[in-house]
Amino acid sequence: MSIRPEEISTLIKNQIDQYKSEIQVVDVGTVIQVGDGIARVHGLENAMSGELLEFSNGVVGMALNLEENNVGVVILGPYTDIREGDQVKRTGRIMEVPVGEALLGRVVNSLGLPVDGNGPIATTEFRPVENNAPGVIDRKSVHEPMQTGIKAIDSMVPIGRGQRELIIGDRQTGKTAIAIDTIINQKGNGVKCIYVAIGQKQSTVANVVETLRRNGAMDYTIVVTAAASEPSPLLFLAPYAGVAMAEYFMYKGEHVLIIYDDLSKQAAAYRELSLLLKRPPGREAYPGDVFYLHSRLLERAAKLSDELGGGSITALPFIETQASDVSAYIPTNVISITDGQIFLESDLFYSGQRPAVNVGISVSRVGGSAQIKAMKKVAGTLRLDLAAYRELQAFAQFGSDLDKSTLARLNRGARMMEILKQGVNQPMPVQKQVVSLFTATKGHLDDIPVNDVLRFEKEFLFYLESNEPTILQSIVDTKDITADNEKALIDAINKFKKGFNVSA
Repeated sequence: MSIRPEEISTLIKNQIDQYKSEIQVVDVGTVIQVGDGIARVHGLENAMSGELLEFSNGVVGMALNLEENNVGVVILGPYTDIREGDQVKRTGRIMEVPVGEALLGRVVNSLGLPVDGNGPIATTEFRPVENNAPGVIDRKSVHEPMQTGIKAIDSMVPIGRGQRELIIGDRQTGKTAIAIDTIINQKGNGVKCIYVAIGQKQSTVANVVETLRRNGAMDYTIVVTAAASEPSPLLFLAPYAGVAMAEYFMYKGEHVLIIYDDLSKQAAAYRELSLLLKRPPGREAYPGDVFYLHSRLLERAAKLSDELGGGSITALPFIETQASDVSAYIPTNVISITDGQIFLESDLFYSGQRPAVNVGISVSRVGGSAQIKAMKKVAGTLRLDLAAYRELQAFAQFGSDLDKSTLARLNRGARMMEILKQGVNQPMPVQKQVVSLFTATKGHLDDIPVNDVLRFEKEFLFYLESNEPTILQSIVDTKDITADNEKALIDAINKFKKGFNVSA
């Protein structure tokens, strides 16, 4: 059977028409050096800064140093199986993490992968970990309170939605307790919370998650963890992953509270990988851009303008000091980036004043605009009164015979210090805070023994809820203490005091 030439040419043409190119062009490089979580890769001339790269064993890395002859890659995962000569592929994607409602209630790592054993996270949306902060035109001034539920903070160093308030102090002074109380206090306020644990022990993070779950706060909280045992690139990345998840909600017009616990450990991790990447060290061996490391992170906290939906991210970064040295390199950096700081002092903590807020050097640069009118009225002079009390107290140690007015001020100061004490995981709604501070600042506790003050407060608030609920409700509704309400409150205090039994 003969085959005619025209048939052959038709067959060949059909084959050419039906041929689909299966060839994929992939930019591939080779590992020339690996160690300590850092790989140097040759042959990726087109790699982008911050691009995700895939090693032949499936582990991913991020391009950080783009040099003339090679690319410095930080390995985001176990690096012991990566060998010299292994292939590295470009993905063409800048480092990104999954975001969305599905992450609420979950514990994830710096890559957004679940680590709580509750299965995969069903989300299709991603955001880059590095993103430009909103500009000045896109922002609005901070004007809504972000209630922490802690009397000492809400009265004297108030935090507003969209603010960045540094929490600074030595280790074991109650910094994390403030964060947990603030998260618990957001219940029912429609505020999403993100807790970023950097370099903590896994047992510590598990305890935090359990506390939040017990108080019903995990329903609106995402926990991002980079444990102390993990490679330094994951510790460096964790806060950026957290704020990318927060931005998803902010740009939808929602309010977010994000806590970075703590940025000293992130700076140490960044120093470690910078030195391994052979970047020149500067002061205290930190790289020159360690200020930019924190500023580009914290600038992403903002209160957006109404045109952009009015959403907000409130950031509470933590810094751990050594022996209360706030003038060290990283503390001074972060103090200058944030809108105020809450300083927790070891001496106050050990003397039983908890939360151990040092009112003298704690400050909020947003101030009264983040307080309701009622709180402004009762706490207006509180800071000055306490400062005067501390000076008098120091002076009174040397003198035995004090005049009547000095004694009266010392007595009231002692009661005001006592009323600012608060138990762990017991945040207080703002209307109750206003009533408590009203009783102390207006002198209604002057005849109550100091060791009975907290019992008086607890029993009086219970009495109000049971017998005079309209007083508390009026403060909630009007956000103010009206003349009628003030009179009703004073009457209630006097009536309650008649039946209050002071301890022997």
